[in-house]
Amino acid sequence: MPKKSNEEEWVDDEVAPAAAEKTVKKGKKDKKKKKSFFEELATDSKTEKADEVAVKDTHGKQKKKKDRRKEKGGDADDDDEDVMLKLKKLSVQESDEEDEPGMIVRAQNALEGDFSISQAEMSSRQAMLENASDIKLERFSISAHGKELFVNADLLIVAGRRYGLVGPNGPHRYGLLTLSYGHVYVPEVVADDTPAVQAVLKADTRRLKLLEEEKQLQARLEKGEDSVAERLDKVYEELRAIGAAAAEAKARRILAGLSFTPEMQNRPTKRFSGGWRMRVSLARALFMEPTLLMLDEPTNHLDLNAVIWLNNYLQGWKKTLLIVSHDQSFLDDVCTDIIHLDNQKLYYYRGNYLTFKKMYVQKQKELQKQYDKQEKKLKDLKAGGKSTKQAEKQTKEALTRKQQKGKKKGGQEEESQEAPELLKRPKEYTVKFTFPNPPPLSPPILGLHSVDFGYDSQKPLFKNVDFGIDMDSRICIVGPNGVGKSTLLLLLTGKLNPVSKVGFFNQQYADQLNMEETATEYLMRNFNLPYQDARKCLGRFGLESHAHTIQISKLSGGQKARVVFAELSCRQPDVLILDEPTNNLDIESIDALSDAINEYKGAVIIVSHDARLITETQCQLWVVEDCTINQIDGDFDDYKREVLEALGETMVNKVNP
Repeated sequence: MPKKSNEEEWVDDEVAPAAAEKTVKKGKKDKKKKKSFFEELATDSKTEKADEVAVKDTHGKQKKKKDRRKEKGGDADDDDEDVMLKLKKLSVQESDEEDEPGMIVRAQNALEGDFSISQAEMSSRQAMLENASDIKLERFSISAHGKELFVNADLLIVAGRRYGLVGPNGPHRYGLLTLSYGHVYVPEVVADDTPAVQAVLKADTRRLKLLEEEKQLQARLEKGEDSVAERLDKVYEELRAIGAAAAEAKARRILAGLSFTPEMQNRPTKRFSGGWRMRVSLARALFMEPTLLMLDEPTNHLDLNAVIWLNNYLQGWKKTLLIVSHDQSFLDDVCTDIIHLDNQKLYYYRGNYLTFKKMYVQKQKELQKQYDKQEKKLKDLKAGGKSTKQAEKQTKEALTRKQQKGKKKGGQEEESQEAPELLKRPKEYTVKFTFPNPPPLSPPILGLHSVDFGYDSQKPLFKNVDFGIDMDSRICIVGPNGVGKSTLLLLLTGKLNPVSKVGFFNQQYADQLNMEETATEYLMRNFNLPYQDARKCLGRFGLESHAHTIQISKLSGGQKARVVFAELSCRQPDVLILDEPTNNLDIESIDALSDAINEYKGAVIIVSHDARLITETQCQLWVVEDCTINQIDGDFDDYKREVLEALGETMVNKVNP
């Protein structure tokens, strides 16, 4: 089983009273002129200057930013889904221990009886080879509700590597994330009066306990108990070792990177939505720097600016990281290794996702050759008078002899193992998105002219906005959350009542579907399609055939998204407006969407946090800021650099490991 690292990690346990921390920070001296920990560190100017840079006001470079602007002008069947939902909830209740070697973001409560795990016994030699900082599980199996998810798979997590976990959506990955560390800790943020920055700081219970102990020792020293001086010095040493003086600067840097303004950092958590509290949870995980950090779709509900920062931040992550993500650009930049879930096994590839893709394609070609060779041999045996059963048995025996010969040649110890199985035909997963091309239209086909807009009792979002597109436009709207990107799309689709037909994909797409109908019935009713044509349309967008006749309410998020894309295609729009279209899509489907947009002859406007979709479709970037919208003078890399510079960060020059 995985072994705990010797390194101590600290989780949200007991929190010292806020007043205690406040008192310590004043740095009160005792009668012996003994300074507090924070007073002793006041002379360490180098450390403080470095941390001040990290938390500089994110609005400090707005003037420079404006100068860069141009002038105005998979899813599973019913059983799989049930298993997935339950495995998602798998965790262990919060522990009082201070020795947490790993953390996973996004899970809920314990339902341990929903799956079973088994592992082959480990030899003493194998056990000796294990590194205490690594995770190594050999020949383990996981099943859920009688369905085998992994069979005799091997898991190896090497300390200090950054892994991307890819493969089919469903319960497999949740089972593996849970298995990677038998105890899953979820840093939930309570909606109360605690400011966001304090919620992050309180995640480090070791620091809080040391500060509380320092306060108590200071009080005893003031009363003349000189015997505590030695222990107080040790407390100072421990606080210095964990960087306690720089903790708040570090917490604010992380929150700023996740798009929290200075005002938001001091705002009580109860005034945040669930999505923003999830960002606080992510900030806590990053702040704690656990030995093993596991992130499940960390970019899903972040804006593009926050994704850019997180991407850059994790490239410098020194400890072990395991990420599940559908964002290929994120996996390419952050990961040093890829773990591929395929055929109930785990396969390891050194390099980022792009490297994995190339190697995987080559591997599939080799498997196809071996399969063709096997089928030819079976055919020859049958032609020579062998029955199907005899031919398969003889082929398996040949595989066994070849395997044993290979072991002896390599000098490996013989171990009892199952007889090899015949190769199965390699499966190829492909998705093809298509949007019908519109007829030629005279420009401008859609636009806003001198538009002002604001919601009731709130500051205006837009003032005197002029914005127009033609058939050749490929535009991506960028900017932090809350500036009005989605509102701009709503203005374009409903406020002006344009003559041209607009196809709108909203990130709240579930609102437009009739949950009581099946996907097939929905398309047949809305577009008067024959039954088979409706199913063909759904199939083109990667919706599995069994899901065509299931009530939409029972479909997963990714399946519902495919229904909306199918509907969008049936509308034959002149303009595509897509608001976060990659949420709930897998990497292959995002690639298909990129291809479809590139082939489409009409105008396209996108709001997306997926860097690869933006760059692959060669979108011009327009930023929403200061109640208007302006085109960015530069490409996506220029925008990334600008976002990071505004946060006081340095852009990491990626070097493939």
